[in-house]
Amino acid sequence: MTTTVTSADGTPIAFDTYGAGSPVLLVGGAVNDRTTVAALAVVLAEAGFQGVAVDRRGRGESGDAPVYSVERELDDLSAVIDAVGGSAAMFGHSSGAILALEAAARGLPITKLAVYEPPFIVDAQRPRPGADLADRISALIAAGDRDGAVELFLTEGVSVPPEGVAAMKGQPVWDWFAGYAHTLSYDIAVTGPGAQLPVDRLAAIAVPVLVMSGGAGEAWMGAAARAVAETVPHARYESIPGQDHGVLNAPESLRPVLTDFLR
Repeated sequence: MTTTVTSADGTPIAFDTYGAGSPVLLVGGAVNDRTTVAALAVVLAEAGFQGVAVDRRGRGESGDAPVYSVERELDDLSAVIDAVGGSAAMFGHSSGAILALEAAARGLPITKLAVYEPPFIVDAQRPRPGADLADRISALIAAGDRDGAVELFLTEGVSVPPEGVAAMKGQPVWDWFAGYAHTLSYDIAVTGPGAQLPVDRLAAIAVPVLVMSGGAGEAWMGAAARAVAETVPHARYESIPGQDHGVLNAPESLRPVLTDFLR
């Protein structure tokens, strides 16, 4: 069932609910919407929880505002939490994981928080993106070059090799990426300039946190996940065997560790 709530700035935020147990908000990362976390929401519903798949602003059936800010996205999550009962657990993937961590640091009524591969850069395994990356992507969008914006995000923001980007351009997924190109600067803003680990904010999180990465994923993302777990009080780290950053395509792999943590 799709429900729409109104955020603090008047923006409508859509979400789907699955199951009838304790609510767990599912927050996707770049170029994701509520449909890409729906399969995990179903897995959680089958395990006795209420999976709440959220359309972040600018995506799916949610609205947007002329000016973006991370604070507005946090207000969006707050409005959804209010709508599902006033408190909830949360799962975040990629930049959605960082947004979820920021929500917990801000003190939203989150009971437990599980995050998968928050894309901070904590060592020299990959270069940092330029501090002006969001501005350059926004300029490409303003010029109507959505493909260029996606390519810039993938190469500099995510460190995908050029040959990997070229292969994606020939796949149906490219049109999906281009459709959400206008939100890529949002994810860069959430991640922060240079994707630095925000130690002070992470240290302020007071709820139990599970930090995960894929055993078959990229080393720099695994290092980031472990660094987050070491920084957040009451946090622990788990590696998910055989998985990489595309774990949302294999939601059953998360069932054991998530259900154990969330109960």
